[in-house]
Amino acid sequence: MGGRGGRAVEQVPAKHILTRNKSTAWFGADHTMNLYRGCCHGCIYCDSRSECYGDDSFDVVKEKKNALELLRNELRRKTRPAFIAMGSMSDPYNPFERELELTRRALMLIHAYEHGVAVCTKSDLILRDADFYADIQTRAPVICKLTVTTVDEALAARIEPGAPGPAARLKALEGLSRQGIFAGVVLMPVLPFLTDSAESVCAVVDAVAEAGGKFVYPAFGMTLRDRQRAYYYDRLDRLFPGVRAKYEKQYGDRYECPSPGAKSLWEAFSERCGERGVHYEMRKIISAAKGPYETQLTFFDM
Repeated sequence: MGGRGGRAVEQVPAKHILTRNKSTAWFGADHTMNLYRGCCHGCIYCDSRSECYGDDSFDVVKEKKNALELLRNELRRKTRPAFIAMGSMSDPYNPFERELELTRRALMLIHAYEHGVAVCTKSDLILRDADFYADIQTRAPVICKLTVTTVDEALAARIEPGAPGPAARLKALEGLSRQGIFAGVVLMPVLPFLTDSAESVCAVVDAVAEAGGKFVYPAFGMTLRDRQRAYYYDRLDRLFPGVRAKYEKQYGDRYECPSPGAKSLWEAFSERCGERGVHYEMRKIISAAKGPYETQLTFFDM
């Protein structure tokens, strides 16, 4: 496999599809689902390359065997509605999804069994499934999250070479928003010495507001460990000569690598969000998405 447009030639075994979350702090989701393994977006900063995730061929997309059958059986056994996160370890809208439609058919099942969904992607292919998100939202919460790390198309092409550009993602956000679907942007990571300027993060906020998005949720920094760090530093040497030395001086072997200007970034970001009427605090995002359903459904203590 490799490149766009073909079929994911490898299937990997799966014993189950839904994983219960220990916390609902991340966008209110109490379960996580990944129908694929690996990702071909090629983002130079991706934490999922880390050894702890056990995927030695992360850049190759793998289709989980019998994923939809497993999902149907697991949803059928649920006695209470679940709020299911998609896109934590693989993008549910990788290029092969256009043909395989695992994500689309999973949404059909989620709707049929009256569960909610919070999806995260870097692909404008999400707009294809706006009909199902709208249908699900009639009975359960929906949160559509598009990751946008920069609105600079040239920079995005260097740090996220296999993903649709930010303009395409923002156009998809506009399309979802026009259909009344609760959608916004995940602004993470904000890369130290590359995208961590007030101008950059505020430009994302402005673009989201203009697209009708409801929220921007940021992380002003990134994580680095083991082979993820090695991969990222190799790409920095190729694409941004001299930047690696700044990382090594600033962070050493630390896992958490906040932007040196994180405090001032937060001040500029939160002020701009307030001006543009965009949510940026997790509790308010969850409340806005789930509020209309709270009297009908309980997603906690499941």
